Amino acid sequence: MKTCTILSLFLLLCAKPLFAAELFVETENFAHKGGWVVDQQFMDLMGSPYLMAHGLGEPVAAASTHVAFPETGTYYVYVRTFNWTSPWKNGEGPGKFKLSVNGKELPAVLGHKGSEWMWQEAGKVSISQTNVVLGLHDLTGFNGRCDAIYFTTQAGAQPPSSLQELEAFRRKALHRPDNPQQAGTYDLVVVGGGIAGMSAALSAARLGCKVALINDRPVLGGNNSSEIRVHLGGRIETGLYKELGNLQKEFGPEKGGNAQPADYYEDNKKAEIIAKEKNITLFLNYRAIGVEMNGQSIHAVVAGHIENGTEQIFHAPLFSDCTGDGAIGYLAGADYRTGREGRDEFGESTAPEKADKMTMGASVQWYSVDEGKASAFPHFSYGVTFHEQNAEKVMMGEWTWETGMNYDPIKDFERIRDYGLLVVYSNWSYLKNQMKENRQYRNRKLGWVAYVAGKRESRRLMGDYILKEDDLTRPVAHEDGTAATTWTIDLHYPDPQNTANFPGEEFKSIAKHNPIYPYPIPYRCLYSRNINNLFMAGRNISVTHVALGTVRVMRTTGMMGEVVGMAASVCKKHGVNPRAVYLYHLEELKALMQEGVGAKGLPNNQKYNEGGTLGEIP
Repeated sequence: MKTCTILSLFLLLCAKPLFAAELFVETENFAHKGGWVVDQQFMDLMGSPYLMAHGLGEPVAAASTHVAFPETGTYYVYVRTFNWTSPWKNGEGPGKFKLSVNGKELPAVLGHKGSEWMWQEAGKVSISQTNVVLGLHDLTGFNGRCDAIYFTTQAGAQPPSSLQELEAFRRKALHRPDNPQQAGTYDLVVVGGGIAGMSAALSAARLGCKVALINDRPVLGGNNSSEIRVHLGGRIETGLYKELGNLQKEFGPEKGGNAQPADYYEDNKKAEIIAKEKNITLFLNYRAIGVEMNGQSIHAVVAGHIENGTEQIFHAPLFSDCTGDGAIGYLAGADYRTGREGRDEFGESTAPEKADKMTMGASVQWYSVDEGKASAFPHFSYGVTFHEQNAEKVMMGEWTWETGMNYDPIKDFERIRDYGLLVVYSNWSYLKNQMKENRQYRNRKLGWVAYVAGKRESRRLMGDYILKEDDLTRPVAHEDGTAATTWTIDLHYPDPQNTANFPGEEFKSIAKHNPIYPYPIPYRCLYSRNINNLFMAGRNISVTHVALGTVRVMRTTGMMGEVVGMAASVCKKHGVNPRAVYLYHLEELKALMQEGVGAKGLPNNQKYNEGGTLGEIP
């Protein structure tokens, strides 16, 4: 009996290796991206940034990288990918690509199956030398996406699919340390490098604060960057503190327009003003992924690099959430709201009768260019059908191409962005390939389509005061009024005609404008009511859905950032938290707002897209 047991154990060990060799590769860490782009927008949902073949219907150049296998042998290969059109069409999707090892493509076509992020079997490969070149080869140009590649000598050892298990598996396979690197200690950590975050960092730095500015993309400017291409809106040089906004004369683009060529948005000017500010340390391509708390205060923020995965931890007595999504506040447990308040809660006549989860959506903007000769576009039909009656017979799409109003702007964000891509490609395919009278489109091709979606609304972090419609329309200024909001109450709704054509799947919007006088935003809207050391600036401040309609434009959010930077300098001087500035040091903040931090005497180069107002504050 004992001999049989030993023999059984021996046979089991021979059948299954004790230690399988493995290699886990993150594609966003590829040394040469080729024509693939890094997309980090949904890493909180699906676990990681990924590479995407954003070719507008033309296959992009291959991505490649060198890797070192632990040993030679036969490896089974798994690729984590997503058939992105699956929410709208069952069956094969358009995002097809292949994997190559040392220049030899594996036969499996990837990225076109399934209905969620999944590990797809890519076959097996014989590794005869440990130093190997991997390649990703796009087959269509239609947004194939690849998160990671896993090689293992053990048959059937597919990585886990659940996010929690996969995160643990990923960290172990990549030998990531348990503790992040120390990024240093600062007076203020600003998370989010849009106009609000840039302004907060610059304002605080010019007033003597040591600032870390964290941005999860390679360029600054947020919606005003060349990646999204929304022009600045709202007025500066108005309201109680006319020096607020002067900062934007130094880095704001001088040209207006949505969905225009990349140079309109002057990414370099934004980069240069931050680079020359000695008190700012800029961390590009870092996304905040966690917070450490000390009671009701943030002790530190942890951020991970979107390409190499390096994690750093940032300590400060003060933090500013300029993420737009209220991401830091959410992680810290800050009070927040989403969706629309009911009419009775704040007495807002513009609000719906009952509260709901509807938000303003996100725009995937695009334009076409004239090639001067016939230009083809592949047939693209994946669940949304266009015809003579419902096609958008246009050559570009800007803010009105808006998706996601009836979906969760956080949890459903990848679907929202992907639907934006889907309708652009589907409509363009109809115009190019099926519309009978399409002479004006024959020589045109897609010149640019955004893959980073421009959001308008998600979480709003609650402060000691919630700005509401009545404040804006009476108007009676609060004692702690700061930057003036000047835009109309501009709320977006699904376009009724688009609803008729695509019920429940709208991609076009209309705007309804209610004019206001310039109104000073209360300082109490710019810090959290329950997280003691958290400021906020941008579209995630303490307002109702209706009031968000005016404060969300970027010149206004930039002025909020300036005020936050000023308040941070007051906090540093007195060793206090944001609320104490309102309670005990408001006059000092007012003096700083009166003086401003922008360069004096510059002409106002921000006169485009100012919006209409009724006059000065009474």
